[in-house]
Amino acid sequence: MQTISKNLVSFDYCPSYDVFLSFRGIDTRLTFADHLYTALKGAGFCTFRDEEEIDRGEEIELEIKKEIPRSRSSVVVFSDNYASSGWCLDELVMIMERRRTSKHVVLPVFYHVNPTDVRYQKGSFENAFARHDERFEAGKMGFEDEWMERRKGGRKH
Repeated sequence: MQTISKNLVSFDYCPSYDVFLSFRGIDTRLTFADHLYTALKGAGFCTFRDEEEIDRGEEIELEIKKEIPRSRSSVVVFSDNYASSGWCLDELVMIMERRRTSKHVVLPVFYHVNPTDVRYQKGSFENAFARHDERFEAGKMGFEDEWMERRKGGRKH
């Protein structure tokens, strides 16, 4: 594999990826996500991850929109601040849409969070959705409602 470095993304070039790694950098970049990435690469899995905080530029969004469809699976590392990032939630929606429309495998990892807090938006997830809601203008669908609607569309019933 040849290593290619871009301004915001570095990755081992692969025509497609075995794994797309989704995580909140401030929680796990230098700890769990880094170790997981290294282990996946060491086991021979071609793995994509962003190298900078995702909200630093629009260029990374284009890369992610391109790389999720090129990946056969995704590992989503849910952590305390995952839901506080609109980018992470948008990424999750793209991953779940890919799952809905193909055989894309999604593996959740719960890093220092309770799975029920993620599922039912309790604890830090509840607080994050409340903060997102505050950012929306009055009269528009609330962030949590919009995200939940998009999420439900990506789930198999």
